[in-house]
Amino acid sequence: MTFKLINPVSLGTPRGYSNGVLTDAGGRLLFVAGQIGWDDKQAIVSDDFVAQFDRALANVVAVVIAAGGDPHQIARLVLYVTDKREYVYRHEEIGQSYRAHLGKHFPAMVLVEVKGLLDDRAKVEIEAVAVLNP
Repeated sequence: MTFKLINPVSLGTPRGYSNGVLTDAGGRLLFVAGQIGWDDKQAIVSDDFVAQFDRALANVVAVVIAAGGDPHQIARLVLYVTDKREYVYRHEEIGQSYRAHLGKHFPAMVLVEVKGLLDDRAKVEIEAVAVLNP
């Protein structure tokens, strides 16, 4: 299975994401439910935004691996944050966390600011779609 990143020149160069991801769809689709920054006891790991981002992304990757996949098979990420200004302000730290889990793999992504998440302490929730080998 292959992924081809689609980034039309007319949209400018994306930073940290791809505008589109084309796959031959010769694999299985894995839809990963929204993951927040909690541990195996379902307790939020920290009130720190970056720590929650790191754990939420680690949880997404854990689901992909448990399904027999690889983090580089993630085709789409949706990030829900309760404060987009904090996301923008701390983008360098977030980028370090991102690269620790996904390297330079940049799937199609969207960032959505929301009023709140299911757990009142949660500041970040990440859902994903991955295309796994058949």
